[in-house]
Amino acid sequence: MPAITGKEYIHRIDQLKTDLWVDGSRVNEKFSEHPALKGLMKSQAALYDLQHDESLKDVMTFASPLSGQRVGISYLQPKTKNDLTKRRNMIQEWACSSNGLMGRSPDYMNTVLMALASSAGFLEGKENCFPEHLIHFFEYARENDISMTHTFVNPQVNRSEFYFEDTDEPIAAKVVNKTADGIMIKGARLLATQGGITDEILVFSAGGIQDKANGFAFSIPSNSEGLKFIARESFVGGKSTFNYPLSSRYEELDAIVVFDDVLVPWERVFFYDNITVSNSFMPASSFLPFTQHQAVSRQIIKTEFILGVVQTIIETINIGEYQHVQEKASEIIVCLETMKALLMQSEAKAKEDEWGWMRPDHMTLQVACNIFPKTYARFGEIIQQLGASGLMSIPTERAFSSSLRKDLDQYLQSKSDDAETRVKIFRLAWDLSMSAFGTREMQYERFFFGDPVRLATTLYQSYDKAPFVKKVKALLEKA
Repeated sequence: MPAITGKEYIHRIDQLKTDLWVDGSRVNEKFSEHPALKGLMKSQAALYDLQHDESLKDVMTFASPLSGQRVGISYLQPKTKNDLTKRRNMIQEWACSSNGLMGRSPDYMNTVLMALASSAGFLEGKENCFPEHLIHFFEYARENDISMTHTFVNPQVNRSEFYFEDTDEPIAAKVVNKTADGIMIKGARLLATQGGITDEILVFSAGGIQDKANGFAFSIPSNSEGLKFIARESFVGGKSTFNYPLSSRYEELDAIVVFDDVLVPWERVFFYDNITVSNSFMPASSFLPFTQHQAVSRQIIKTEFILGVVQTIIETINIGEYQHVQEKASEIIVCLETMKALLMQSEAKAKEDEWGWMRPDHMTLQVACNIFPKTYARFGEIIQQLGASGLMSIPTERAFSSSLRKDLDQYLQSKSDDAETRVKIFRLAWDLSMSAFGTREMQYERFFFGDPVRLATTLYQSYDKAPFVKKVKALLEKA
């Protein structure tokens, strides 16, 4: 099967009947009809449909090296810098569809799998490692346009540096048995965004493994026996796109993943029982360069959208003449242009890695990924400061259909817009910066690649500062 359509995506997820719980109740109806899921699934389906837009054929798809059929470019293993450009163009085309608000659009996980499969050579010859399984699954996902989520994180029971779990029943997911059919997993993992509404879940050890039973990598169907997704409360405020213009469309549920003696067939196991590999494969692979390239590409589109929202507020209430307003908007412009420059540099400085794939410059992308978590939080503050009381004077769609309409039209009009248009603008700004959905977006971007302090430490430790110290010492040594 080549690149799928939105209808095919929705049909597949509805047919899975995955064990997904929302607000304490198991989802028994079609997932595409559930209030917490339908808006996102509709938005995701629209992404898949773009793959079949004839005008975007060469932007969204390429000919599979196996079948010759058109498959998604997010699966493209880049051999040249031009391939990186193709990947960026495709990522940003999809990101424009959601204005960058869907952090787990399918291209992210496709990129994750592509990067890991492109580094499968690292697993060659190592104990309990099966690089051929990883490559085969990558090809299966690419040829069938499989949707995926992932889970890398253990439950936050005790985050001290040397915590060792000592309970009768596992908390963090671990291998509890090995059989002729595969490995048995019991315990839990965090935090599967879109958990339950994808074909598969990719489970990976991202490092910090102290017990080999907790170190493994595999992928299994989301409806595997014993697998359960427990979602947080939905932040969909309601189905009205007037009242909730963003959450009604793009709310991505995050879920705890529970493994209750889940059997992972051997052909789906990529590695297990190898502490060294569990702690070293992720950083040694091209996972970070490629996923950061995808994320920064999306975050640029998101920043463009935020700048558009801010400028729309400025124009609708006519505050553009104030210097403090111009300064705040300029903060967003500076971030936008900085992120774009860093993304371009990562491609310009790309080099072929040891396995023959063109890898974007990791150091450049690390800088971008240190900037955005801080500036994104500032974006929300800027919207709040410029919107002021307007972000609380936002009656609902129903109010505009009531006998209050005359009052609303009179007292909520603005310099540039009628009352209904003005309220739509401010409800959008509220949903982006102040609603449960908006604050989740802030937290999501803040920790997208982990603890911001750890990211800064990694950048500091890996950045080559010696040439600059040498210049200083050379100056001091001059007579």
